[in-house]
Amino acid sequence: MGAQVEAPVSVRAAAARIGAAVSGAAPAVTVRLAGAELPPPLAVAVFGTAVLSAVALLMWASEAARVDLPGRLALAILALVAILPEYAVDIYFAYAAGGDPQYSSYAAANMTGANRLLIGVAWPLLVAAAIWAVRRRGQPGDRTAVQLEPHRRTEIVFLAIATVYALVIPATGRLAWYDTIILGGLFLLYLLRIRHGDEHEEKLIGVAARVATQPTVRRRVTVVALFAAASAVVLTAAEPFGRALVDAGAGFGIDEFLLVQWLAPVASEAPEVIVAVTFALRGRADDGFGALLAAKLNQWTLLIACLPVAFYLGGGEWAGLPLDERQTEEIVLTTAQTLLGVAVLADLRVTRSEAALLFILFAMQFVVPTPGVRYLIAIGYTVLAVVLLVRHRRHLPALARAARPTARDTQR
Repeated sequence: MGAQVEAPVSVRAAAARIGAAVSGAAPAVTVRLAGAELPPPLAVAVFGTAVLSAVALLMWASEAARVDLPGRLALAILALVAILPEYAVDIYFAYAAGGDPQYSSYAAANMTGANRLLIGVAWPLLVAAAIWAVRRRGQPGDRTAVQLEPHRRTEIVFLAIATVYALVIPATGRLAWYDTIILGGLFLLYLLRIRHGDEHEEKLIGVAARVATQPTVRRRVTVVALFAAASAVVLTAAEPFGRALVDAGAGFGIDEFLLVQWLAPVASEAPEVIVAVTFALRGRADDGFGALLAAKLNQWTLLIACLPVAFYLGGGEWAGLPLDERQTEEIVLTTAQTLLGVAVLADLRVTRSEAALLFILFAMQFVVPTPGVRYLIAIGYTVLAVVLLVRHRRHLPALARAARPTARDTQR
């Protein structure tokens, strides 16, 4: 559908590379199945290696899947698989909050931290990697920005809709059952919207190209097997990797709320960020940004939608997961940051100065970590978002049209 084979490696070489990735993950899986406990530094090494191995499997699977799936849908599946650790950790916190209220703060902390890391760190990192790749390798492309393809407007407009709705959450003071319906439904509409669409052809090389050249049944079985293996490794390794980071941080006396909000998401967000940056370094910045956009939209809709359900199943009230003052502040700040992210992307171009701005504003919360400053930063995000939306106003009609199915979609 959106890929053509260019330079496949031999069957033996492809098998060797896949075998090496599986071998890199094997110690972590073995330790986890055996129920063994490793010292934090060793656990970081063992489980971190497994996460990197899963990244390789994810990249090969998502690229080869483009033979049978639209590129955006393949990236959406990649994003969903890559952030499974975030789902596992956050849903666990929400479930535990049903019986122990202190876990509700951890659920909100983990969710807001993961979302803000994507825009405040992962987006700027990808822009820097893409610009470096263009300059260092002499690749064709913009040397001062990342240019996105027009079809990325779909993710951007759905992210904008979810962000406007997110204003309801701090106003009600809880994550409620109707949030599950609306945000979960929005994510479903997004998947239906991207199931078809015009795609530019990507040239597959290496292992992905070899998988793509296999007969149809064998290719599809191999792609599913790679996705399944990567999912199993991610679910096995990411949680103990995050726990090891948290344990190491706790040894230095760092606040537990901050560890749950920042260090744990570093581990759970690692797979999709590494995949995206690798795409950028290979001259495919649009695909890299597409993966991060899909991950952000996924976490800002479906992940939030899962939390009230997990809370109820854990013994909580059907009314939803209550939010205290600190959690409300975090959601307000996350919503404002997301609004600025949407405004930055409205013209389908992220400059290095815009990327630097996103990172600087993200870092400011650590320089002066007080409630008042968090609200001031949120106001700053909002003002800048309005300024950018006014500047990009001629792009807004095209952005709005991206949410509507085309005549071609409805005829399929």
